[in-house]
Amino acid sequence: MPDQPILVVFPHPDDETFALGGLLARHAAEGTPLTYLCATRGEAGRNMGHPIVATRETLPEIREAELREACSILGIRDVRLLGFRDRMLEFEALEDLARPVAEALLELRPSRVYTYYPEHGYHPDHDAMSRAVVLAIGGLPADQRPLLLGTVFSEAALAALGEPDEVIPTAAYGETLRAALRAHRTQTAAMMAETERRMAEDEGFRAQVEEARSKMAAKLWVYPMDTNGVRRPPQESPVSA
Repeated sequence: MPDQPILVVFPHPDDETFALGGLLARHAAEGTPLTYLCATRGEAGRNMGHPIVATRETLPEIREAELREACSILGIRDVRLLGFRDRMLEFEALEDLARPVAEALLELRPSRVYTYYPEHGYHPDHDAMSRAVVLAIGGLPADQRPLLLGTVFSEAALAALGEPDEVIPTAAYGETLRAALRAHRTQTAAMMAETERRMAEDEGFRAQVEEARSKMAAKLWVYPMDTNGVRRPPQESPVSA
């Protein structure tokens, strides 16, 4: 239901946009309240802008501002930074990472939680934070647990996870997604400029990009709490919303 909140938990500024930006924009447009718990301020980010606009010292403040701008574009009104250190989450006590997630679960009573699928985040911070989400949800009585859905970075996850449980079209929110990506300018400016250059110079590449944009969809896998993430063989085809 649109009025049932959704909790989004990722480690870094820009994870929300790269991973699920189109879907979050769709939820917001449909009136669903969204809360984003962002574990860090992205201080270990590789990029300093294009042209360079940040230093290692100023990057955290700049990336926080970029995050808040991107979330405003996507329609995420409740953004909470948890204050953990970028690229250090795997060394934090799991209980410490889970505590603010558990507090948000009790406060918000979300219908579903989005994060990276545990052990398929392809980054130590991604996997550490998703494990913390599992711990936090597991601390609730079974009948009070929200649905936990994970996203992944590549099709390689299909071998381990099988087909996604939900495939939700998001092409209608492509412009919103790209605006949010542009807001994360220190991390995305060079990439987006290169894409635009190639699209202008190569008709074949432009056609590929436009086709991909027309088919944009969020893919989500249900994390089964009762089997600690071990997925049973699917009984039905993925659900498209």
